[in-house]
Amino acid sequence: MSIARSLQTLAVLTAAGAVLAGCATAPVAPVGPSGPAPFNIADFNWSSGTGRGAIEGRIDYRREGQAYACTGSVALTPDTPYTRARFRTLYGSTDRAALPEAVVRARTVADPNADYRGFVRSAVCRDGRFEFTGLPAGGWFIIAPVSAGGDRVVLMRHVDTRSGRIAVTLP
Repeated sequence: MSIARSLQTLAVLTAAGAVLAGCATAPVAPVGPSGPAPFNIADFNWSSGTGRGAIEGRIDYRREGQAYACTGSVALTPDTPYTRARFRTLYGSTDRAALPEAVVRARTVADPNADYRGFVRSAVCRDGRFEFTGLPAGGWFIIAPVSAGGDRVVLMRHVDTRSGRIAVTLP
């Protein structure tokens, strides 16, 4: 191979390397807190009080033209740093979600044995309706299992209570 040909090949390889280097991405720092939030029972204390907040809920979930009905109690979980991180992992969102129960159960969360059940409120769902009363102001996650005869789907929705009644539909 001639020197001119070698220099030409070297120039082409150098140019290609420069182009590829321009495509490389620099590491980006994660946005927000990294990793799971630690369980801290003190974060839940606000939710054990009473208040004038209330949630009047309705289930109206449909998929492929089929209506789904409640298949158990509806849970109301306080919004804390721990539950927010947990629900982001389980549901892929801290706003709203509708996922097959098997998918939610298959996901792994940090500190799965953290016991906050004493702060979770429960309501019976009858005819697609449920209600929570006497709630202190704050953020809450509504969790409702629904079914159309087959596998269950879990609906999740974040709500904020104040000193009045709010109406929520879980579509």
